[in-house]
Amino acid sequence: MRELDYNKIGLRIRQARKAKGWSQGALAEKCGISMSFMGHIERGTRIMSMDTFASICESLGAKADELLWGIPEPTEASLSGMWGQGVAKSADSDSYTIYTKIMKSVAQIMSEA
Repeated sequence: MRELDYNKIGLRIRQARKAKGWSQGALAEKCGISMSFMGHIERGTRIMSMDTFASICESLGAKADELLWGIPEPTEASLSGMWGQGVAKSADSDSYTIYTKIMKSVAQIMSEA
């Protein structure tokens, strides 16, 4: 099993927070923790509880794997966007389904590496 790197987890939380244009204080308030503790989490100098981590994920709209390991899971919307304007014909639908399964398998393999 891989060991958690709290510095990298904190960096990913900071990046997700900044992508939303939020301050540390804003995210801390949404999660019910102090701004000081949020700063420690982002620097990786303190370990948060599972409840706090779940609250951060929910507030940021991020998946746990994305924040823990840095590998986002492809969403149906992103896969659809990569495929094209949408799937209208049944033949295209079948190949899209296969393409989706392949991409999800690749993401899973990469997250285990």
